[in-house]
Amino acid sequence: MSRTGFQDIWPRRIVSQLEKQGVGKVIYTDCVREENVKQIVPAIIERVGSNPRFNREESPEISIMVTGIPNVGKSSLINALRRTHLKKGKASRVGGEPGITRSVLCKIQVSENPLIYLLDTPGVLSPRIESVETGMKLALCGTILDHLVGEDIIADYLLYTLNQHQQHRYVEQYELEGPCSNIETLLKKIALKLGKTQRVKAITGVGNVNITVPNYSAAAYDFIRCFRKGDLGRVTLD
Repeated sequence: MSRTGFQDIWPRRIVSQLEKQGVGKVIYTDCVREENVKQIVPAIIERVGSNPRFNREESPEISIMVTGIPNVGKSSLINALRRTHLKKGKASRVGGEPGITRSVLCKIQVSENPLIYLLDTPGVLSPRIESVETGMKLALCGTILDHLVGEDIIADYLLYTLNQHQQHRYVEQYELEGPCSNIETLLKKIALKLGKTQRVKAITGVGNVNITVPNYSAAAYDFIRCFRKGDLGRVTLD
């Protein structure tokens, strides 16, 4: 899902490509602002009503499966629909990492009139990622567990991507003197600014000595998390 309020050309290009593939309705929402969430149930009703359906009179309820790659907000969407139309709380577990939903859940009601149920599903990915760059984009979006790729590697790709898009909001975010092209230098500055340090043993000529060094992993995690929250600006990876 994408955030509402995009005013650039990318949403129009995406919609155009989807329409060529036969997708008839695209709704942008971040599952927080209700104005776009409210469009979903009417769109479902219109779509279902415009197509023949077996045993429509005997079973008037509508059951729909929600699918997508990991960590894009499928469970959050279901909970947003319940909150908007039924004024009820969460029915699906949500989290900031992929793999929270591990099996197809029972039917979850999201509308009373008409009666609509959704099925939450685990995220699905192609069995083979076509290129390293595609894999890095998926990792940066949080669809692959960070530790499987490495936070430092993801952070390095993120810095490269931000600089390629001339998106230097990270300079302001971390109070830097200017844009940076070296991930190790950046992570050191982030760690020192946030007070992310760790004590390690260093071997010297007089024995082992405990020294304080920047925690690069913690800095990389904060850098990635800020991007995913939108604090480093809007960047379309494709």
